This record gives sequence, C-alpha cells and structure tokens, in this order.
Amino acid sequence: MPKIAVNKSIVVAVSPDKAYETIRDFHQWNRWSPWVICEPDCQMTYADNGKSYAWDGKIIGSGSVEIAEEQPSEAIHFRLTFLKPWKSKATFSFLFQPEGDGVRVTWTMDSSLPSFLFFMKGMMTAMIGMDYDRGLRMLKDYLETGNVHSKLEYPGQADFEGFQYVGIRAQCSMTQIGDQMKADFERLAQWFKDSNLEIAEKPFAVYHRFHLSKGTTEFTTGYPVKAVPENLPEGFVSAELAACPVYRVKHTGPYHHLGNAWSSGMMRAQAKVFRQNKKIPAFEIYESDPSTTKEEDTVTMIHFPIK
Repeated sequence: MPKIAVNKSIVVAVSPDKAYETIRDFHQWNRWSPWVICEPDCQMTYADNGKSYAWDGKIIGSGSVEIAEEQPSEAIHFRLTFLKPWKSKATFSFLFQPEGDGVRVTWTMDSSLPSFLFFMKGMMTAMIGMDYDRGLRMLKDYLETGNVHSKLEYPGQADFEGFQYVGIRAQCSMTQIGDQMKADFERLAQWFKDSNLEIAEKPFAVYHRFHLSKGTTEFTTGYPVKAVPENLPEGFVSAELAACPVYRVKHTGPYHHLGNAWSSGMMRAQAKVFRQNKKIPAFEIYESDPSTTKEEDTVTMIHFPIK
C-alpha cells in the first residue's frame, strides 16, 4: 500500500508544558483543528477518560483519535482511524522540543492509502502537509493569544458579473504567496497612480493552477479597470474575469489564515455542496482596505465558479 509521511513544525512562544497540556486536551481541538474549522457543527464525542474522541461530519468525514502513548511535555503519540470518506488507519505524533524562550511543536504522520489510490500519494502528502501547516498556525495563535482570528461564513451561490483587469502574473511557492502579492500590488498601485488611472473595483487574485506536489502555484494579482489602457509595462497583463455563477466562502481574519477558506470550499465541493466548474479558475476578492482595517477584521471573499 502507498505510504504517506508528513512532518511539519512551528515555534511557539509558550512553555513545552503549556503546549503539551493544550494538545493533550481533546476538548480544545475545536479551537485550532484545520478540519473542525471547516465544519464546526460536526458531531464530537469524547471518552470519559479523556484519551480519545470521535467525530462525524457531512463535510470532513468521520473517524476517531486515541492517545496511544505519551511522555509528558515531550511527546504524544496517537492512533487515528478514518471511517469516511474511506476506511484507513494512521499514526501521528506531536513532539515538543524547547527552543529559545519557547517550544518547537512538530506534527508528524505515518499512514498509507488504499492500493487503488496509489496515484494520489503525491497529492495527498501535499494536502495533508498544507492542513498541518494551517493547524499549526492556528495552534500558535491560540497558545500565544488565546484566540484564533479566522472566521468562515458561507454566503453561498451568486452571479458574478465579471470585469476587465490589469494585473501581474506570477509563479512562486505557496509559502511565498503573501510576499509576492504584496510586491505585485505595490507595483500595480504605483503604476495606476503614475498613469492617473482610476481603479474601478476591489483588488483580487485569480489562481490559474496549483502544483500541489511541488508546493507552487500560478496566479495573477490585479485591479479591475473600466477600459484596458494601451502600452502596458513589461510584466503586466490584461484580460477579463468572465461572468459566471459562483459559490462564495467569506473569510474574516489575517491573510495567513486564508487557507482555511480555500480548504473549506474545496471540501464542500468534494462533499457535493456545489458542483465546481474547474474549467474556470477560482479567485479571491479583497473586500477590506488593508490601510484602514485591522488584520483580524480583514475580509476576503473566495469565489469558486460552479456549473
């Protein structure tokens, strides 16, 4: 059977004891779990001895987690059983290593796929790794501040009217998206200002493709325009974001948690909440002005074209 191994870590400014005790408490997992945030009303059942819990959801599937072994403040090892969307078993661990004034929390997983899904090994490894990254970022916020500023809402279906735009197309690793977008938007904004051109609508980014196994993506950041000007600078592109029906996921919170909205939308597509039209790339529109909006109040609307 195809084997899957994942290893992700993050440094948190708390003691190993606090990190261990928080992760040891299953009742706190709904605050930072990268899956429960996508379906917070899924059914959760906790064992009286505190050593296991089970979940049952329409979006995130069902299964159970049990503590297999633990070394206080050093490591917790778990047994994981999936029931839906398919049956499988895995083991995973949290390791706690003092680092500076804090702790490095490492999340590992060893699992396997059913033989008939051998072709999904690379994609599944990448997707689980991305889920772990999302979870560790939320865990860090929760441990350090007591809160996770990532709120998901589902406005649902709507008719997107489309627009023409000027933008910059780029390719980078998924970990560099934020920095790349910031640089591209700054370049675009300066060009609009120097050219005395009006920005017609809110800024956006359209994702042309994801290379999950490579951890890279191709995307265009841009501004809508009423008319496309001639003689665009080198590296600039112009095109149309076509009118289409969409399914929307609203995220309120810092950009570094935006992956929660994307994952939640993709899970809903897989659960057939909506039928995604994969011939049209998904895109995000930035509803808030970052110069006047607190990071935790920033609103981004993800649009998934539908059939």
